[in-house]
Amino acid sequence: MNAESKLFSPWSLGAPLYMPGHRRDLMEIANGEKFSSLRSMIFCTEDAVSSRDVDSCVRHIGLCLQSFRASPHRFRFIRARNPDILARLLDLPDIEKVDGFVLPKFNQSVFHAYLDQLQGTPFKVMPTLETRDVFDFNAMCELRQGLLQDDIARRVLMLRIGGNDLMHLLGIRRPRSLTIYETPIGHTIAQLATVFKPYGFSLSAPVFEYLDDMATLQKEIRLDLAHGLTGKTAIHPAQVPAIEAAYSVEEEDYEMAVKLNEQTAPAVFKMHNAMCEVATHHHWGRSIISRQKCYGVKIPQPQDKYAELFV
Repeated sequence: MNAESKLFSPWSLGAPLYMPGHRRDLMEIANGEKFSSLRSMIFCTEDAVSSRDVDSCVRHIGLCLQSFRASPHRFRFIRARNPDILARLLDLPDIEKVDGFVLPKFNQSVFHAYLDQLQGTPFKVMPTLETRDVFDFNAMCELRQGLLQDDIARRVLMLRIGGNDLMHLLGIRRPRSLTIYETPIGHTIAQLATVFKPYGFSLSAPVFEYLDDMATLQKEIRLDLAHGLTGKTAIHPAQVPAIEAAYSVEEEDYEMAVKLNEQTAPAVFKMHNAMCEVATHHHWGRSIISRQKCYGVKIPQPQDKYAELFV
C-alpha cells in the first residue's frame, strides 16, 4: 500500500516518532514489531545524523525498505537532508513503500530543488519552516503563494514548525519549565498560523525536548491546540501516548461541534453555557469531530497517569 491508496488527514498522523535513519531497529519500528501503537514515524537523514554517517544512513534505509510491509494505518516518512539526498532516496528500490518526505530548511531557495523532483510521484510532503525567512512576514506570504499551486497544494500534508532551529537562530534554548509560547517563538507560531491556516494549510507543533517534565508538556499541548496546530512530533516513545491522550476531545466540545454541523442547527444557539454561532464556529466544530474520530472523547485521568513513562 502506498501514498496513493491511503486516507490521509493531518490528525491521522498522531504524534509522529522522530528517529535517526540509521537505527538498527528501523525495520522493526516501520513494521510495527516495535512500538506497535505508533501511527506514524519519521526516519531522519538530517540533523539526527552526522555528516560522516549520511552515506551509510541512506544505504541502511535502502536495505530496510526491502522488508517494509504494507499497512493502511501506519504512516512512514523520511526526512531528506537536502535536495541531493532526496534524489538519492527517490532512486532507492522500494522507495514507494514510504508515504512521503519531510523537507527541512524549506524556503524559496530550495522550493523547486525539492518539489520538481516529486512531480509525477504519489508522495506526500511536509515542508519544515525553520530558516530566517520564517521571521519575515512577506517571505512567508510569498512561500504560501507558491505552495497554493494546485499540483503542489494537494501534495502538502502539513507544514512543520522547526522550533529548535528557530531558537538556534536566536541563540537561545527553551528553558526548563517554560512552554515554547513563553519564548520569542510563541509570537512566530501565532504569525505562521495567521499566514497559512486561513488558506487551508495545517501546521504541526514543535517538539518538546525535555523527557522529565510532563506538566509543561501537557500545558504546551493545550497551547498548541489553542493555536490550531495539528500533531506534535515525539522524540521519545514515552511521549507518544501522552501527546495523543491530549488530543482526545472534551465531551461538551464534541456535543457542540456535532450540533454546529447539523443542517438543522439554528444560526446561533446556547449550549453548555456558551454561545454557538454556525457562521463562525463550524470550522472549529469540524476539527473537533475529526479529532474525536481519531482519539475519542476525553476520559478523566489522574494527573500523573503518564509520569512513570518518563522515569
